Amino acid sequence: MRLWSIHPKYLDPKGLVALWREALLAQKVLRGKTKGYRNHPQLERFKKSPSPASAIAVYLIHVYEESRNRGYRFDRKRIGRAGRKPKAIPVTAGQIKHEFTRLLEKTKKRSPLFHKRISKTKRIMPHPLFKKVRGRVEKWEKKR
Repeated sequence: MRLWSIHPKYLDPKGLVALWREALLAQKVLRGKTKGYRNHPQLERFKKSPSPASAIAVYLIHVYEESRNRGYRFDRKRIGRAGRKPKAIPVTAGQIKHEFTRLLEKTKKRSPLFHKRISKTKRIMPHPLFKKVRGRVEKWEKKR
């Protein structure tokens, strides 16, 4: 499971579709509707939120909006109710950089034209649910 901290606009088509599916799975986990993945490290930051279900719903809404910008037809009805807008979740600058580097590695092979376009990015934006703070790669990040 990869719930990117970077803005969904940086994801190539395969990456955006995968994120949609994985975030929907995360939503099920956070709502207690599955037995698997309950202790997945990617979910830690959502679980720390006062309302994990609202946080993942807001996360999904932004992924959905990016899909609409690209003309995709993701099903908005699959997103749970967000309720009150959750506070921004902090994510470290090191994590943002780590994820963008990882994305560049992935897109170099599977989406060369997309890779070329995003590789020129100077300032990497986080996903709108997140707020960039100082720091290294997050502790929950799986070491490769």
